[in-house]
Amino acid sequence: MRELYPPIEPYYEGKLQVSNIHTIHFEESGNSQGKPIVLLHGGPGGGCPPHYRQYFHPEKWRLIMFDQRGCGKSTPHAELRENTTWDLVNDIEKLREHLGIEKWVVFGGSWGSTLSLAYSETHPERCSGLILRGIFMLRQKELRWFYQEGASYIFPDAWEEYLKPIPVAERGNLLTAYYQRLTNPDMQIRLEAAKAWSIWEASTSRLLPDPELMQKFGENEFADAFARIECHYFMNKGFFEPEDYLLLNIERIRHIPAVIVQGRYDVVCPMISAWELHRAWPEAEFIVVPDAGHSMSEAGITSALIAATDKFC
Repeated sequence: MRELYPPIEPYYEGKLQVSNIHTIHFEESGNSQGKPIVLLHGGPGGGCPPHYRQYFHPEKWRLIMFDQRGCGKSTPHAELRENTTWDLVNDIEKLREHLGIEKWVVFGGSWGSTLSLAYSETHPERCSGLILRGIFMLRQKELRWFYQEGASYIFPDAWEEYLKPIPVAERGNLLTAYYQRLTNPDMQIRLEAAKAWSIWEASTSRLLPDPELMQKFGENEFADAFARIECHYFMNKGFFEPEDYLLLNIERIRHIPAVIVQGRYDVVCPMISAWELHRAWPEAEFIVVPDAGHSMSEAGITSALIAATDKFC
């Protein structure tokens, strides 16, 4: 089993204005002369915590991480305007050009895998490799499973807490009910919904629930951006047309070296999506971690991801 590399600090941090509204925060760490790799965080709206740096050999990689629009250290916080999948794809390209990088490896998990696929299918010539984890393609069956009915059968106790902000009469469409509250001008209503939404995901992310993760996801600032931006994207079906857009365009990237890592018992992003991607893209190495859920911090997933990043550098 592989373990995380020791903690490191970024050697550079910066801001990049990407629209009239949005400025994204980015950082570089590791070796400034190393092989470039960009990390696309989850959510959308999750941001990049410092421990993400520890998945990459600090002497071999030039690691670029950035907080996507509206979250982390990017501004304005929790902003939904000009915040779509294709805005983020453009931001990644602007950042690559800003840093003078010709090609880079793209690393993304959960929503980060969605964005990695969208970016690489748009700019395959800029990708030297893909490392994907916890596959999510933002299709209706995936959203229904986690936010309406399915995962609720496995975590009925956590589901009960998720339902609390929503009156019984509105529970036939929980995404819509949550969206109405997460966009409410009353901050008390907004935060109650945001915390319930975020804690639901934290409660189900690991094979063995992690109280510290639930506490972090329930913090006001994090929950507000995470829940608002996620629900905004989900209400808009990921801004994909048709919903199978990522699978339908896989031919554009089948020549790119890739690794797909999936926890067998991932409840947030069930393995069916990773399996369907694997069937459409058999050239990519497919790794199923038999004793893991969704979180990249679970031992088996951590080990597989570090083995992948070591292999690509």
